[in-house]
Amino acid sequence: MPDDGHRFGDGPLGDHAERRLARLLADPRTGRRPLLPAGRRPRLAWALTAVAAVAALVPVLLVGGPAATPAIAAPRPLSVVADPTPVPLERLAERAATAAGAEDAPAARRGTHVQSWSLGMSDSEPPVTLPQERIVRWTPDGRHTELVVATDPRHPARPVLTDEGGEPRLVGDGRVIGRRTFPPSWSDAPPAAHPPHDPTRLRAYLAETAYDPLRTTPEQLDAAAQLLDNWTLGARESAALTRLLAEADGLRPMGRVMDRLVRPARPTCRRRPRVSATC
Repeated sequence: MPDDGHRFGDGPLGDHAERRLARLLADPRTGRRPLLPAGRRPRLAWALTAVAAVAALVPVLLVGGPAATPAIAAPRPLSVVADPTPVPLERLAERAATAAGAEDAPAARRGTHVQSWSLGMSDSEPPVTLPQERIVRWTPDGRHTELVVATDPRHPARPVLTDEGGEPRLVGDGRVIGRRTFPPSWSDAPPAAHPPHDPTRLRAYLAETAYDPLRTTPEQLDAAAQLLDNWTLGARESAALTRLLAEADGLRPMGRVMDRLVRPARPTCRRRPRVSATC
């Protein structure tokens, strides 16, 4: 059947088409057709052939051939320590609201100072954690500066950057892998706009950030990640975000964990209907 035929891709072959396919598959030396009865067996033969080809290819993709080394080793999963009395998200939201009412509560600041990590993997060596530290700071005239440093893997959580005095700089052992200054830019739309500290308004802010009404919990989490990638939240904004997460569908605390930078954290698990939990 030509690829521009009006029935191309319409679905299963008809009986006439299946008979023609059987003739095409016949052995040219004997003229015999395949030992397949009429009906749907030709399609089954094609399916079995495809499955056999995939089955033969998978070991090659995984091990690279009979003389190759095993595939890249996966990193060890983070070990979660179950908490017999985990703190509910509702309680965390209440604590955040109390902290936001303090006189010396920190205010929101545009820009971030974060420590992150990635995994370096090879065929022959165990996975290696590659820690990084990054500072992004904005000036009143709309410029912003980004400084990224690779830190010592032997001390992954040790900070090596500071921005005291308003100028990000290196104060410890680290290798600068990126330093950029961007020209002035202004915007009054999220996530550049100052985030609100009211949960209802913050929900609308996140929806505008994601260009989406945020129908599901994963969409809300993705929008929150964009917010945290642009702002260091103050106490009131943190309280509003914690309240939104406490009201999100399916989230529950798991216990305690140490991340790959050896920092304590409290993981959260999301349960979906008819699907196992995603953590």
